[in-house]
Formats: sequence, C-alpha cells, structure tokens
Amino acid sequence: MPILPTEPRRRATLIAAAVAVVCAGAVAFVAFGPLSAAPAPTPTRSVAASSTPTATAAPEPTRSAGPVDAVDAPTSTTVAAVRGATVPVSRTPGGAATTTLENPQASGAPLVFRVVDQQDGWAEVQLAQRPNGSTGWVPTSAVALSEDPYAIVVTRSTNTLDLYKAGKVVDSYPVATGTGGTPSPTGRFALTELLAPTNDGYGPYAYGTTAFSDVLNSFGGGPGQIGLHGTDDTSSIGTAASHGCIRMHNADITTLAELLPLGTPFQVR
Repeated sequence: MPILPTEPRRRATLIAAAVAVVCAGAVAFVAFGPLSAAPAPTPTRSVAASSTPTATAAPEPTRSAGPVDAVDAPTSTTVAAVRGATVPVSRTPGGAATTTLENPQASGAPLVFRVVDQQDGWAEVQLAQRPNGSTGWVPTSAVALSEDPYAIVVTRSTNTLDLYKAGKVVDSYPVATGTGGTPSPTGRFALTELLAPTNDGYGPYAYGTTAFSDVLNSFGGGPGQIGLHGTDDTSSIGTAASHGCIRMHNADITTLAELLPLGTPFQVR
C-alpha cells in the first residue's frame, strides 16, 4: 500500500477500524488511508468509549529517548511504507526476525515507519511500542522508501507547535499539552496513523504517534498512546490541560492532515 503523498490540499480515503489513545477523555477513532483528490466517504462510526475512562498508572514510567532541547527538524526524512501484508523486524541489520508486524495496522492505517538509519539493504525504523524510542531493523526490499520534507516540534513550556519544511519553520500553532500529573512525554517520535474521531469533542482529525505516556500504561481501553488531535474545548488551547495528547484548534489539525504524511518526525520537548 503506498505511503501518504506529501502534496498539500488532499482529502482522506476511508479504510477501517477503531483504536483508543490518551486524551482528556477516551475517544474512538476511524483510521484513514492514503490521501487523494477523491471526496472522503462518510466515516464508519465505532462504539463510543466510556465517558469515564479507566486509567492505569505505570509503576515505573518509561523514559523518552533523545534530547529534549535540541530541535529535531531535519531538512528531509526518509520514510518506509511496507509493501506486503507483513514485515519482519530484527534487532540488528541482517539478524533473525524478533517480531513480524502486519500491514495494514489493526486500525486499518497503512504501516509506515520513520527511518533513522540504513545499512546494507536494511533500514532502522522507529517502532510504536514501549519503551519510547524503540527501534528495529527491516529489510529495504520489503518497503518503499521516500523522502518527507516536513517535521513538527511541540514545545511544552510555550504550548506551541512549530511546522517545519526543509528544516525551516513555516508556521506556528498554539496547542494544549499534558498536565503536570500527566505530562506529554518528551522525545523524538513519528506520526503513525491518520484517524477520524467518532466521538464529539475531538475535532475532525487525529494522528497516532510512536509516543506513549510516561505515566499511564492504559487509558480508555488503549495502551496510553499519545495522539495529536483537534478539540472542541478551545479554552484549553495554550494551556497544560490533557492526559498527554497534543490538542489543536480544529482548523489547525485539518491543515496538518492535508500536509503531513505518515512517518513525519514529531518531537515533544
């Protein structure tokens, strides 16, 4: 399945299924696939999560990888879209597979990785799993490689998100970040899924990411995965208000959904 194209002003094509991520309340999402010029079909509704989600605290918080101060906004990032129905993942280039990942993902989104290194026909990719910063090696013969000029950087101290293209800031947006008790984890991550919320209050789009909460092991039926999504609570924007997710104005997340392919670097610092 091809990677999401990087051209602007695209529309989403529905794929399937629902997942839950950490937000200021549980929410179910419908995954979207490659963006195209075709009109988006009506999203399939999923079962709404409980209005009082259950959160499970992590006894030993995981640590986020990477420096929290240096900006992670490369001029270009290699992304890898899995070609077949599965891809083997190894601990070392050329090593025996330690796990096999399915394509598309459980949510229905295509499996796309951010590449952090390459060696002799192998690509080291970021994985959406704990601990934060996990990577593995996949054979380049099993993926389609392309270049992504975009990156996004969230700064918790100012509650802002900077959009980079070719290593330069092209726009900046106010956001809501995690509270002191449930902070947004810092580190160098990537976007993994483009989703459409089916519950009220979470805006028109949400990205899943490779980041997981340092405080919550589970939330609302999900694994404590951090999302980047819209919100109907505009008063929270510019503050520390969430369980770890990054909230944006609905118009702003729509702009990003029309620009950013899966695999795009996503940093929180």
